[in-house]
Amino acid sequence: MATPAISRRGALCALALSWVCLSNVSCSATLPPREAVAMPVAASVGALGRDLKVADSKGEVSDAATRNIVAGVAAEGHAKLALHHLQVMADGMPDVPLYRGNTARLLIDGPQALGAMRAAIAGATRRVLLESYIFEDEGLARQMADLLRSKAAQGVQIAVIYDSVGSLGSEKTFFEELRAGGVAVCGYNPVSPFERAGFWNITQRDHRKLLVVDDRIGYTGGINISQVYASGSFSLRRRAPQVDPLKNGWRDTQIEVQGPIVPALAESFEHQWNGQGCEGKLPPPPTTPTPVQGERVLQLLLSQPGQKANPIYRSVLRAIDAAQQSVHLTMAYFAPGEDMLKALCDASRRGVQVVLVLPSKSDFGLMLAAGRGYYQQLLEAGVQVHELQDAMLHAKTAVVDGVWSTVGSSNLDWRSFADNAEINLVVVGDDFAQVLEAQFQRDLQASAAITPAAWAQRGLGARLKEWTGRLFERWL
Repeated sequence: MATPAISRRGALCALALSWVCLSNVSCSATLPPREAVAMPVAASVGALGRDLKVADSKGEVSDAATRNIVAGVAAEGHAKLALHHLQVMADGMPDVPLYRGNTARLLIDGPQALGAMRAAIAGATRRVLLESYIFEDEGLARQMADLLRSKAAQGVQIAVIYDSVGSLGSEKTFFEELRAGGVAVCGYNPVSPFERAGFWNITQRDHRKLLVVDDRIGYTGGINISQVYASGSFSLRRRAPQVDPLKNGWRDTQIEVQGPIVPALAESFEHQWNGQGCEGKLPPPPTTPTPVQGERVLQLLLSQPGQKANPIYRSVLRAIDAAQQSVHLTMAYFAPGEDMLKALCDASRRGVQVVLVLPSKSDFGLMLAAGRGYYQQLLEAGVQVHELQDAMLHAKTAVVDGVWSTVGSSNLDWRSFADNAEINLVVVGDDFAQVLEAQFQRDLQASAAITPAAWAQRGLGARLKEWTGRLFERWL
């Protein structure tokens, strides 16, 4: 049976989760307290050599090696800003390491990203670890399943985690076929409490998107295993007007990495697998250290449902608080809460250029309305708000001061902050930031600006939707 339209499934699932939360006082909807960011006056390479925790596949590196890494990041350009944000990272999360010696490639939309992912799987010789909020049972998703089965038949060990609510539209027989083909499969927090006793909480979901092949190459970002990625978003402008952007050609972003960060990605998958009590023993990682592949310095941020202090939320919030020149956010689902709103407005008021690219249409209209409920305060603070036209926006990226970048699965909304397992990569340095900034500018050109004058003229119906969205935003 074919999967229902993703927009319908998203709305129905969100409605079900909202009902459960409203009827269950134990549902988590709290955020960690906002911490003041102490701005480093003059971060130096020497000080950062002591303060930063930098690792590679052999473990934590020496202070002298860290100084060389910091100097390399500074040499990419915008040295003072790079040192500034590295110091903020060191002060804010000193125990979360940065990984040196990586490559990082930006992948835009489904055809490019999923094409690269399929090629990596096709070349696998040892193991493939795949984690996805949505794994559909038709179209390109079924093609992906066929590829996984074929690799399993060749002796490659394959493990898949899918979210049981996100993949609710896929038939159980689809996953049974994968198991019969030699693929180890695990549904995160099953919808039925009897399916895997002790691992049921319908409000807590695995929203991560992750692929690791042979501990050699990894992928993460916003892209699910779904037919909506069969075509690219910008191709829609050259196609027939009857094409529905909610069902095809979603605008999304993925990142491909190689180097010492990849085993850390694999460990995050293993933690999810073991923590969920999934059936089957995962294949062991390679015994040889992952070699240095490039110059990129990355940080892996992982969040879990109900976490007291969400590291992704804290990292983004601190980066915005520390911004000196620019904050450029591209966000699919935007209901940021008062602390994140204050951070954006405060940055704009102190002269930072704050520009948001947000969706003009959504598979979940109430979430779209909730985000628009913040526009008035943002516009009054001088924040520039734009809405992407013609395509469904699903990317979750940010560039701050042209040196701090993040790509991942986490939205700026309550569910991502409080109830989802999420994954983001932070890339430090000018080189990658330029690439992500160029994509931001392309998205900006395809967007319509929301002006204060036009926004003040919106009708009563729109205002009522915003009020309703804001009322329920903690449970969307």
